[in-house]
Parts: sequence; C-alpha cells; structure tokens
Amino acid sequence: MKKSRVILLVAVLVTVTVGFFFLPLRQWFTQLEGHVQSLGTLGPAVVVAAYVLCTVLLIPASIITLGAGTIFGLKTGFIVVVIGANLGALCSFLLARTFLREQVARRARENSKFRFLDEAIGRQGFKMVLLTRLSPIFPFILLNYFLGLTAVRTGAYVLANLFGMLPATFLLVYIGAAARDAIGAPTDASADFYQQILKYVGLLATIAVVVMVTRMARRALREQSQEGSTVAGKPRFDPNYRPAAFDEMTIAGDSYDQKLIENCHPPGWVNPKPAGKYNLIVIGAGTAGLVSAAGAAKLGAKVALIERNLMGGDCLNVGCVPSKAVIRAARAVIDSRNGAEFGVYSNSPSVMNFAAAMERMRRLRAGISAHDSADRFRKLGVDVYIGNGRFIGPSTIEVDGTRLEFSRAVIATGARAAELPIAGLADAGYCTNETIFTLTELPRRMVVIGAGPVGCELAQSFQRFGCQVTVITDGAQILPKEDHDAAVVLRQRMNREGVRIITRGIIQQVSSNGSGKRVSVATDGTTHEVECDAILVSVGRKPNLEGLELDIAGVDYTSRGVVVDSRLRTTNPRVYAAGDVCSRYKFTHAADAMARIVIANALFLARRKVTDLVIPWCTYTDPEVAHVGYYENEARAAGFNVATITESLTDVDRALLDGEDEGFARVHYDNKTGRILGGTLVARHAGEMINELTLAMVAKHSVSVLSSTIHPYPTQAEVWRKIGDAYMFTRLTPPVKKVFERWLMWRR
Repeated sequence: MKKSRVILLVAVLVTVTVGFFFLPLRQWFTQLEGHVQSLGTLGPAVVVAAYVLCTVLLIPASIITLGAGTIFGLKTGFIVVVIGANLGALCSFLLARTFLREQVARRARENSKFRFLDEAIGRQGFKMVLLTRLSPIFPFILLNYFLGLTAVRTGAYVLANLFGMLPATFLLVYIGAAARDAIGAPTDASADFYQQILKYVGLLATIAVVVMVTRMARRALREQSQEGSTVAGKPRFDPNYRPAAFDEMTIAGDSYDQKLIENCHPPGWVNPKPAGKYNLIVIGAGTAGLVSAAGAAKLGAKVALIERNLMGGDCLNVGCVPSKAVIRAARAVIDSRNGAEFGVYSNSPSVMNFAAAMERMRRLRAGISAHDSADRFRKLGVDVYIGNGRFIGPSTIEVDGTRLEFSRAVIATGARAAELPIAGLADAGYCTNETIFTLTELPRRMVVIGAGPVGCELAQSFQRFGCQVTVITDGAQILPKEDHDAAVVLRQRMNREGVRIITRGIIQQVSSNGSGKRVSVATDGTTHEVECDAILVSVGRKPNLEGLELDIAGVDYTSRGVVVDSRLRTTNPRVYAAGDVCSRYKFTHAADAMARIVIANALFLARRKVTDLVIPWCTYTDPEVAHVGYYENEARAAGFNVATITESLTDVDRALLDGEDEGFARVHYDNKTGRILGGTLVARHAGEMINELTLAMVAKHSVSVLSSTIHPYPTQAEVWRKIGDAYMFTRLTPPVKKVFERWLMWRR
C-alpha cells in the first residue's frame, strides 16, 4: 500500500514538472478553445472535464476560466467554471483524504500539540476553507490537497469551497466575457472595480485566517498543558487480572446470583468450533460489545463474541443496573421519612431493611440478565466464546487455544475502578463498584474516597439507609466536572441529609484495628482521622487491556485506553474499538452509540464519526444533575459568542406541588445564531427531562424552539419553555419594541 502511494506521488510530481517546463500549455489551451467552439452543446462538458483534470494534476486553470467567459459568455461560462472548479477541487481533496490522511492523523495522535490543532481545524473547517479561498495568498490547487490531509469535514469543505471561489471566478469569467461581448462600461474600468473589491476582501480574509490559526494554536497549547499527565509510554498491565466481581459475586449465596451466573457465564458452556472467517469478532460482552455483536448478526454478518468474565459487563453486573436499584430503595426511605410534609404519618418508626433492599436488587438484576445471556446471543446467530481472547496477528484472535480469523474486529473490553496508591489501603480492605453490591449488612460508618458521580450517588444512598457517610475529595467541590452551581445545590442537599463532605483533603494513610478502619486526612495543613467500618474507592476508571496482546495486532494504546480516530478505527485498519476502553465518555449509552458507528463503518464502508454524537449524561443523586453539550467555558474556548439563560425550579408550578423545587435549568447558546450549545439541569427527574434539550441540539435548533414547544400543564419540563420564552424576550431589543409599539398604536 505504501509503495503504491509513493508511485502515485512521484507520477504527480513528474506530470506537474513536465507540464510547467516542457509542454506548450498556452498553445494547447488556445487549441482547446477552438475545438470547444466547434463542439456546440458538448463544449461545456469538455471544459468541465478539462478543468477537473488540470486541478487534479496541479495545473493552474486560470486560462480555462478566462476562456470559458470568452467562449460561452458570462452566464454559461460562470456556471461551467463553478462546476468544473468544484468537481476538480473535490477530487483533489478526496485523493489526499483517501491515500494520505490516515498517515497524517497517526502522526498527529503521536504529538498532542498537533492532535489538538488537527481537531481544532476540523471543528472550524467551514470558516477555515472559506477564508483561505477568499485570500489571494493561498494557491487553490495546492490548498485542495492540503485540506484533504486535515480533519475538515467533506460537507463543510464542499460548501465553503463553493462560496469562497465565487468572487474570483466571477471576475475572471467577466473579463473573458467582456473581451468577447464588450459588456457594460469600458472593460478596464469594470475589471478594475471588481479587482479593488477582491483586493480588500482578500486582505480581510488573510487577516482572519492568521487570527484563526493563531487562536487555534494557542488553544492547542492550552489543551496540551491541561492534558499534562498523559503517559507517553505504554503502561504495564497484569496479564492475569480478572475483575473481582466474578469471583466475589456469590457472597450472597442465593438463587438470584446463581441465575445471573448461569445466564452470563454458564458453568457448562461449550465454545463453538469456528467455521471459516468471521465478518466481525467482538472482544468483550459489555454494552459496546453486545450492541456490536447483536446489530451485526441481525444484519446478516457472521459474528463471534468473546467474554472472559460476565456477559453484560459493568452495566448489568456492577454498574447501572444494581446502582439504580439501590438508589431507588434509598429514595423510598427518604420519601417515607418526609411523608409528614404531605400529611402522611406513620404510627411506627421507619425501619430500613438493608438486606431486603439488596435482595430486591439481586432479583431484578438476575431477571434483566436474560437479555444479555450467552444463550440469547447464540439464538441470534452469534458464536459466543467464554474465555480469554488475545491477538496473535493483525487479523487473527486466539480464544483458549482456538484460532479465529476475522475481516474486522472490535475491542470492547471496557474499564474498571482505578486503584489508589495509599499506604495501608490494601491491607485495611476496601470496596469499589465491583464489590459494594455484594454487601448484605449495612456498615455503620463509611468513608467514600472520591466525589464523582458514583461516589456521590452511593454516598447519598447509604446515608439514607442509615449509614454515617463521610466523602473525601482532593478537589474544591463535589462533581468537579459539572457546573459549579449544580454541585452547590447537590452538596447542600447531601449536607442536610447528614453526609459529611471533606474537600481539598489529602489522604495520608489508612489503618485498621479491631473496631474498624481509620483514615488519616490532611486538610488546610492539619491532619485528622476519620473512623469507619467500610471504605468505598471511587476515583476514576482504568481500561481493561490485560492479555489482549495489542502490540502483536499493531494496535496502539496508552494509559487512557486504545487509541482510535474519529471513526473509531485503531492503528490497525481492520480493528475498531468502542466503549469505555477508548472513550472519554464512560457511559452505557455512549458505548451503545459508539457500537452503532462501528457496525456502519466496519461492515458497510460508512464514514460516521463519533465526534458528531450529542451525548447527554446524568448523575442519579437526589436531585439529579444532567448535562448535554458544552459547558460555558468550553463553548467560549471553542470560539462561540456564548450567552446563558437560567431558570429556577421555584418558578415551575409542578415542581412546587411535588415538593421538588430544588434545582434549576440552564442553557448556553450562540448569541449570534441562537443555536443551543449545551445545558445543565438539576432536578429530581433530570435524567428524564434532559432528553428534550438533547433532541433540540441533535436537530441543531435555536433556543426559540423551546418556546414554541407545547408542554402539558403542569409538568416540571415546563422549565424548558420558560427558558425559550426568556430567549425570545432577549430578541425584543428597544428598536424592535418601538416598531411594535408604533404598529399597535396605528392599529388602535
């Protein structure tokens, strides 16, 4: 493949050199003009073809542009040149994109500075192409190939190229047509007038390009410095690692856990015998893997699915499913305690049966596990292999001694809770999300290390169950990635419920004695100890890459996971990745969406990009904190003129009636266009309500659509309409209001 690309490049260079220095190009163009005139109605097609050929071969086609005006006149000549120039530019762009873009992208991934710059060019592609087209200092024929090497989207390139080349094209065709037809005033005066306009437009465009590139370079340097601690080398992994959940799942020892294991890791499972090459092999049966395998099989592909642990992955076994069951039980506890607010009184004190709540969780999880079971996927036509899969070549995987050949493969092995290098922590013992749901007795006291989504969700839930919870974070706020105001609302609620939160706390060591565990924490220069009976560690995620032998497959990876491009391809073009193993968005729904992209790109030659996804997320505390799109600082850094509207739930009737008025909705939008850039919602049902804003963003709507959407009354989702109404009033500027007043005065 590399040899063919080198040959193609040499051929192009030789052609250009010969054309410029040895061939009588001007004479040929003159002969072409005479020949085209003799062709009649076929003439425009010949000129278009010639224009495309010249553009691809890097031969300046200005003479053809002038000639088109001379031959066809202004109107027809202009249309012919626009079609030919844009087709030629697109061909050059696609040639560079097809044969050389991947090499450039790979080099960019190796250098964080250029990676961020490449991504920035992709985001600002339309503006970049339009301005460089308007600027006279950038040679078009070279620019077509250069832009094909960048992350500029094809659609943005086509539109920007079309609009950007119109002024100069019109001038050249006009000059050619004027020479033939003596259009309007003296030709020299008319041409000079248009040249002056183009000169000033080009000067402004050049300045704009310089400013834009400078801003993108500064942002790339800033993002590189923020990335900071990225490990340049490849991390070392324990090849024998297995998630703790499988080995410890049977602590409860009841029929529900046995049913779960029978569905998701059948003890007597016999792996199938491979029969030929697979269209798709999926390693990992979490959300991304299951969606990839099921979707491909339903479309007729021959699919193999490999899982060494429990099918269903984190979401079913130790993540979304068990945690939401526990959160719902905790919400029932707090609702019963707050019943007096609604006139509901209990004669007996509320008693929380923690064991019963956990049994309910296991029962529901076991029931849901049938959807992710090995037997179900076998019935879908998927060859399910239970065992350890590893690459033994660029297109070959081995599962416990069985060799599998593939056309395409997907790495979907997910991630797990990150470890903490705290002195004494391992000896004292601790829980992560993989083991916390095996508890059958409620700890009297618990320390939660980390104040991210999982830490906050479980801290609040266990506090409601009756455990005394202390949350320790080294940051200045809980939910550090969320809007500061949202974090404040949640912290106030957790404090009222009794959760103790220690911010800017550095854990020195952990020790244990007969009565429990002791955590030493340093805050503001002083050290104090927190007594507890259980510790939950929730400080981020680590990709599951152990034992995959990615180097043998030619798949690059870092401490953050598998390296992929915007189409989820790895450095081995036959291998893709999806889900937590490669994504910054560690969400089940994000893994699902990425798997759908993999199916389209890997099996059907599509060019879908993960960067086009609009991904919302929600922290399921009470109130819930949901977000989608940009945060305000991110939107400003991306170059948007950001405006923000916030509405409190205290102004929403249904929230007041439900006693759930603690929270707000906030929308960020582009002040120039009104397009929604992102938003945050803090409400008891924020996870259900954020979808309206997400849909509006997917459809690229203005904030005004929220005002025109009718909501049933009363609902808490009316808060979006209030934001839409507030936006519409921002459009009512004093001059517009004066016009309305005069109109209404005239109508009286």
